[in-house]
Amino acid sequence: MKNVIIIAIILFSSFQSFAQTDTAKVEQYAEIVATPRLLSNKVTIAIDYGEEKSIWKDNRLKEDDGRLKKFNTTIDALNYMGQDGWKLVNAFPVFVGTNSQVYHYVFKKSFSRSEIAQ
Repeated sequence: MKNVIIIAIILFSSFQSFAQTDTAKVEQYAEIVATPRLLSNKVTIAIDYGEEKSIWKDNRLKEDDGRLKKFNTTIDALNYMGQDGWKLVNAFPVFVGTNSQVYHYVFKKSFSRSEIAQ
């Protein structure tokens, strides 16, 4: 009887050791777009995580208490992304009109497959 219990324990523990978790990493990208405000030194910051846009859903970045997240400067937004684990990949200006530039900053971050919402 002892041998049967020992064999059962060994078999049960061997099944547990074959359990797999999905630890594969997936890179996700985000983009910050900094647009100068009209007649001001400040900029408007938009962060695009690649989510679906809709006029019925507010996709803007919010604080924990539900208020809209505001950034003082472009550097403030870049620091926010860095503190959240995002790594800067590329930065480039896009010329709009003759005197205006819109700056784009592309970031990437690795997530496990289980963290990505399908």
